[in-house]
Amino acid sequence: MSEKTYKPGNYPDLPPPPGTVGVYGWIKQNLFSSISNSLLTIISVVLLYYLIDGIIGWFFLDAVFDADSKIACRKIDDGACWAVITRRVGQFVYGFYPEAERWRIDITFLTMFVAFAPLLYPDIPKRKWLLYFSVFYPFFAFVLIMGGYFGLQKIEYSLFGGFMLTVILGVCGIVCSLPLGILLALGRQSNLTVVRTLSVCFIEFMRGVPLITLLFVASSMLNYFLPPGTNFSILVRVIIMFTFFSAAYIAEVIRGGIQAIPKGQYEAADALGMNYWQKTRFITLPQALKISIPGIVNTFIGLYKDTTLVVVIGLLDPLGIGRAALADTKWNGLSTETYLFVALFFFVSCFAMSRYSLWLENKLNTDKK
Repeated sequence: MSEKTYKPGNYPDLPPPPGTVGVYGWIKQNLFSSISNSLLTIISVVLLYYLIDGIIGWFFLDAVFDADSKIACRKIDDGACWAVITRRVGQFVYGFYPEAERWRIDITFLTMFVAFAPLLYPDIPKRKWLLYFSVFYPFFAFVLIMGGYFGLQKIEYSLFGGFMLTVILGVCGIVCSLPLGILLALGRQSNLTVVRTLSVCFIEFMRGVPLITLLFVASSMLNYFLPPGTNFSILVRVIIMFTFFSAAYIAEVIRGGIQAIPKGQYEAADALGMNYWQKTRFITLPQALKISIPGIVNTFIGLYKDTTLVVVIGLLDPLGIGRAALADTKWNGLSTETYLFVALFFFVSCFAMSRYSLWLENKLNTDKK
């Protein structure tokens, strides 16, 4: 039987050969394309099996979640002793905040997502009305956390700790440092000598001094530079130093974004008769911030992780709470479980920020076809 012939340009689209597409095709091409690849695949699967089996056993199957001490854990099973976490989970989350008042922290944390939603997601429904709450939220959070108003019990800063302290430092530092960093970046590019000089001096000083040194200054010396009678709590002073330190790095990231804008953009703005603030609002900043998104988020993640340094000045963040737990003779020697728990918290938080950064980059990508 003769094969069917087609005129040039009229050949039909034929299906790919069997075994070259789909899951089977991918496995064959990537894992078993040759003898050496097949051997490496088999060896890797065997090693992963033993590794994952051991990890799952230690983490979950053989783990102990409720016991009075490390010795009691070992009598039950030889896996991870998560009792050191479950017995102190309140301290890890709230520090020494009064237990009867912890509902205030829960409400503040939940409403934080409502306040940030219109700022992070411009297409969210009812965004205009939610923005009013975003403006009001800092005052609402301060009153709810600190108390002293509307019949709420006043809480001292010294009782703050755990993940609550980390979130407060991280969120306040991030929210306050971004606008300050933008102003510093614009100031460093300014044609006004005084503004440019002050911006350069501030940025270079903050970038040239280790953060831990600034925290020691905040804890012991900052009050000497303030007007007489001014007395900021240690927490406020630490937030100020975190904000200044992060703003200096953000300023350099944004300055790099500004310098990446083609010169023709400025010439076009001048041709349209735009003044400086119009060029900054409609030309410079939107493009610079878009270009700088990865660097800005990277700086925020670094700032968030650097909050663990406050332990050196006596503030009990999650690491400080963990160290206090390990100092108890009942839990001595369970550093692996303690630090893994803290690491998991930071991983989840930082991973969420990085995923949002990728989403925002894709949303603002105007080069898509």
